[in-house]
Amino acid sequence: MDHRVIAPAPGSPAFQCKLRKSPSPSPAPWKCRVLAASSSERQFFQRKRPIYVPSRIDDPSYVRIFDTTLRDGEQSPGATLTSKEKLDIARQLAKLGVDIIEAGFPIASPDDLLAVKGIALDVGNRVDDDGYVPVICGLSRCNKADIAAAWEAVSHALRPRIHTFIATSEIHMKHKLRKSPDEVVQIATDMVGYAKSLGCQDIEFSPEDAGRSDPEFLYRILAEVIKAGATTLNIPDTVGYTLPSEFGRLIAMIKENTPGSQSVVISTHCQNDLGLATANTLAGAYAGARQLEVTINGIGERAGNASLEEVVMAIRCRGDEQLNGLHTGIKPKHIAVTSRMVSDYTGMTVQPHKAIVGANAFAHESGIHQDGMLKFKGTYEIMCPEDIGLVRADEAGIVLGKHSGRHALKTRLSQLGYELESKQLDDVFKRFKAVADKKKSLSDVDLEALLSDEVFQPEVVWALLDLQVVCGTLGLSTATVKLSGPDNIQRVGTSIGTGPVDAAYKAVDSIVQIPVTLLEYSMNAVTEGIDAIANTRVVIRAENSTPVTHAQSTEPVQRSFSGSGASEDVTVSSVRAYVSALNKVIGFSKAVPSSESSVSATQATTVATK
Repeated sequence: MDHRVIAPAPGSPAFQCKLRKSPSPSPAPWKCRVLAASSSERQFFQRKRPIYVPSRIDDPSYVRIFDTTLRDGEQSPGATLTSKEKLDIARQLAKLGVDIIEAGFPIASPDDLLAVKGIALDVGNRVDDDGYVPVICGLSRCNKADIAAAWEAVSHALRPRIHTFIATSEIHMKHKLRKSPDEVVQIATDMVGYAKSLGCQDIEFSPEDAGRSDPEFLYRILAEVIKAGATTLNIPDTVGYTLPSEFGRLIAMIKENTPGSQSVVISTHCQNDLGLATANTLAGAYAGARQLEVTINGIGERAGNASLEEVVMAIRCRGDEQLNGLHTGIKPKHIAVTSRMVSDYTGMTVQPHKAIVGANAFAHESGIHQDGMLKFKGTYEIMCPEDIGLVRADEAGIVLGKHSGRHALKTRLSQLGYELESKQLDDVFKRFKAVADKKKSLSDVDLEALLSDEVFQPEVVWALLDLQVVCGTLGLSTATVKLSGPDNIQRVGTSIGTGPVDAAYKAVDSIVQIPVTLLEYSMNAVTEGIDAIANTRVVIRAENSTPVTHAQSTEPVQRSFSGSGASEDVTVSSVRAYVSALNKVIGFSKAVPSSESSVSATQATTVATK
C-alpha cells in the first residue's frame, strides 16, 4: 500500500509525500514537503511567490534567493565563462526560479559588460505565466565608473539592480583602502546616491568584510546608505571567519540597531573558508535576513560560497520545524540539471560526497543501510532524488542500447531533466549511436557524459574530426590530428611526444597555433568496466594573455580556461577536452578587443571580490 506523510505547517496548507511500498503500517517520522501522485510525477508543493518590491517582502516567511554563480562563482580559478555560457546558465537559473541573478561585474572588461547586458535583454525580459521575471544585478565598487557601467548593463532588464560595495573592517580600511571611517561613510553615501540619480530604484549595498567590522560602525554606515537610497543591505562574511552563532547575532543586532533597517531587506553573503557558509547563511535567515546570496555547487573565491542547493533544500526540509516556516520560490526539480550545467561549463567537478548533488548523495553501500532502504526508503533518505530532478536508474523502465531510437533517447533525457533543441538532440544521438555500437547498454551517467561533450561546450571554432596515435615501448609516440577550423577547412597536424596525449596536444598546437600552458589535466571513468566512457578535464592559460588586475590584490593574475571531453577512447577524450579549452580561449579573445596579437586571450581587466 502507499503511505502518506502529513506535515502541516502553521498557517499553511498541509504537505504530503507519497512514499513507496513499505511493510510498515505506520508513516515515517521524518517530514517531506512534497505533493505528488506517483514517484515519476513527484514535485514540491510551491507556495506563491510574493509580488516583487525592492525594499520589502510582503510575505514575512519568504526568502529571496540571490544567485551569484555568474559573478563570484566565475572567479574560481579556471572557471572563466564565455558570454554564451553565461546566457545559458542565466536561462537555467531563471528556470530554477532564483529571485535575483548577479550576472557579473560589468566594469571588468567589455566582454563582461556585454554579457551582463545580453542577460538583461534576454532573461531579464522573460516574464512567465505567473508574472515571475528575475532581477538582473550588476556588481560595482563604490566609484562612478563602476556604477555607470553596471547601470549601462542592467538597465535593459525589467527589474534592474545595482550592487555596490566598499570595505568597512579596520584591516581593510587601513591597509587596502587607506581611508578613514568618515571617508568610507562619505564615499558609500555618495555612490548610493549616484546610483539612484541614474534612475536605479533597486540598490544593494554591501559593507565588505562585515564579519570582521566594528558593529557600531556598521550600524552607522548602513543607516547612512539607507537614507541615500539603498533598498537591500547585504552583510558579507567575506573571508568566512564567523561562526553561525556570531553571524546570526550580527544579523539580529543590525536589524535592531540600524535606523531604517525595517524599511529595507537584509541579506547574507557567506564564504566557506571554514566550511561554515551554509550554516552561517541559515543562521542569518533564522535571525531575520530575507535574502540569501549563494552559488550553484558552492563555487567561488578560495573555498567557495554558500551552496544554493544546500541552503534551499535545508529550508525545504527543516523550514517549517526549525526556521519559523521560511520558504523560497526555487523549483528544486531543476537543481540537478543546473548543477551539471555549471559543473560542465566551469570545469569545476562536483566532489562525490557533496551534499544534495554529489554522485554519492543518494548512494547506499552499507549492508545495514541497504537493508533499511529496501524495507522503507525513509530510513536513510530525508529527501527523494526525484525531488531535485534525479531519476533512479532502476525505475525508469528504459534500457538504452544500439537498437534504441531517437524517441527513446529523447524520453530518457527528458526524464533526467534535459530538454534539448532538435539540433542538439541530433548531435547527441549521433554520438550515442557511435558509443552504443561498442557498449552493450548506456547508463544515465554515460548519457550525461555524452550530453556534456556535445551540448555543454563553448562555441565551436575548432572541432576534432579524426585522431590516430602510435605509441608503446618501441619508439616515440606519434599523433596525427585532423581538425575542422573556423573557415570549415580541414587541417592535419602531426607531432611526436612523450606519450600519446602529449603528442596529440602538440599536433593540435601545430594547427591552432595559440601558445598555451597546460595547468591541470585529470581523467576519470564515468562508469565501471573496460568499456567505460572516459571524462577528461583540462585547465590551460594563454601565454600571450594580459594579466588581470584583481581588486583586492596588487599582484596581477591571469585568466585560466577549462575544457572537458568524453569518449570511450582516453586519448580522444583528452583531445576533445583540450580543443574545448582552446575554443574558450578563442571565444574570449574575440569578445575582448585588444591591440595585441590575435592569439591574445584577454586584455587588462579588473575582477572584484566581495
